[in-house]
Amino acid sequence: PLGHKVAQMLKGRKAFGHDFVGYLEDREPHRCPEATHRHLLGRLDDLPRLITERGIKDVYVTLPLSQQPRILRLMGQLQDSAATVYFVPDVFGVNIIQGRMHNMDGVPVVGLLESPFIGVNGLVKRTSDFILAALILLLIAPLLAVIAIGVKATSPGPAIFKQRRHGLDGEEITVYKFRSMTTMDNGPVMQQARKNDPRITPIGNFLRRTSLDELPQLFNVLRGEMSLVGPRPITVAELPRYGRVRWHYLSVRPGMTGLWQVSGRNDVSYDERVELDRRYVESDSLRMRLTIL
Repeated sequence: PLGHKVAQMLKGRKAFGHDFVGYLEDREPHRCPEATHRHLLGRLDDLPRLITERGIKDVYVTLPLSQQPRILRLMGQLQDSAATVYFVPDVFGVNIIQGRMHNMDGVPVVGLLESPFIGVNGLVKRTSDFILAALILLLIAPLLAVIAIGVKATSPGPAIFKQRRHGLDGEEITVYKFRSMTTMDNGPVMQQARKNDPRITPIGNFLRRTSLDELPQLFNVLRGEMSLVGPRPITVAELPRYGRVRWHYLSVRPGMTGLWQVSGRNDVSYDERVELDRRYVESDSLRMRLTIL
């Protein structure tokens, strides 16, 4: 019944971009309210597959707190997805859940896995990103032209290197960088650059050491695909390595810089880098973003 109430709420919020998709339930249909029968999509274990197949953005968990083992199992399955997960508590469970409360047309919901950049926070971050990126691009336009000419003049190939990465909600985006290598790997398997890598061009070595190769990503920020500060944009090839923390990366826009870059950068191990990005997503604030910038 609580799930049915949430469905009715979503159906009434089409103007806000919401659309009700269906229910998942482990019990037999005859044990569910009759009004839900024709919208039953399967069992709870089907949810990760349905999120991918149907592009589901929001999941509302309406199980009672007495079903804690099922809720925990479900949460474990959803750690690897890009969906935002809300728990809709009964009136007795509201005060013992640690999460952000929302009231959606009279239905109380608690965000369990929720992007910190929604609503006003998201609008403020996106607006500040756009304004700052536009101002920086105006100031450094001559520098961009000089670097582009230098890249073209010192090695064959385009000045800009385009690479597929994962952005907000797991969608693939094309990230721009000044080309610093003789190869332009962009497939499912990519060899990471290493010290004294023969593929790095002479000017590319300087660009990578000074991070000037990252400047074209300001155009990604203007397009709304990236932020000035955020987790590192994950390449398509390396996403499987992130396991249960990948939600932290896919729930926000990736950033040109972030907490791990200012915490040692190349001296930080891969696992430490992932942990620092996870910490940023969970504790982001305006002060933290300004400090990183």
